[in-house]
Amino acid sequence: MKPVNTTRRSLLKFIGFGGGALAVTGPSSFAAIKLPSTKPVANGHGILAEGPFKLTDLPYAYGALEPHIDAKTMEIHHSKHHAAYINNLNAALEKESGWKDKKLEELLRDTKKIPESIRTAVRNNGGGHYNHTFFWMILSPEKQEPTGKLADAIKRDFGSLDDFKKQFNESATKVFGSGWAWLIKDNAGKLSITTTPNQDNPIMDVAEKNGTPVLGVDVWEHAYYLKHQNKRVDYLASFWNVVNWKKAGEFYESV
Repeated sequence: MKPVNTTRRSLLKFIGFGGGALAVTGPSSFAAIKLPSTKPVANGHGILAEGPFKLTDLPYAYGALEPHIDAKTMEIHHSKHHAAYINNLNAALEKESGWKDKKLEELLRDTKKIPESIRTAVRNNGGGHYNHTFFWMILSPEKQEPTGKLADAIKRDFGSLDDFKKQFNESATKVFGSGWAWLIKDNAGKLSITTTPNQDNPIMDVAEKNGTPVLGVDVWEHAYYLKHQNKRVDYLASFWNVVNWKKAGEFYESV
């Protein structure tokens, strides 16, 4: 097994599990990010439950993405929805002591091995923790465009950035109910677009299409309803103004 690099250690710190190598196979999905702190955030039910996973502060203020994503939505999305996934994940793992020390990616990459009594809870809430951790990292107050190898790959695999955005928006708009749209990279470096229901993601063994996430967007209504109501198309248009293309490029080049 290859040694864990510093970018993977940074993710472990962000996701809320410290120490130890990550004993999983497959590509890493994240690169390093500097956070202001890793203190637990209070939610409507008090301080987060004790457990291996904790909610960390965002690397920007709740209002930093205005006017594209409003501050109240970011606050509720992070401190309520994301916090609830972590609480529920920790509670599920408490019921099966042999799984309390597993790493998040390890749980999600092989959900069939998780005891049936907690499998659905871990899949839904572990997926929610992973997906939101990823989502916060690919948002930025700074207007950006893709550069370098990622920009070249987008042009190669989609024709142009505009063509990619059009195809991505179409896929995200067609997600029925709640879910996510993803830009993923396969082992050969080819990019493709996929979607997942609920809190599933492309690293899961249950995903229809697997790969390394490079970019993703949450299309659950709680991600946009306060500002855009039911207008998912408007939300997606706003999303492109706050994409952290630098971070997406790091994800693309991470393996």
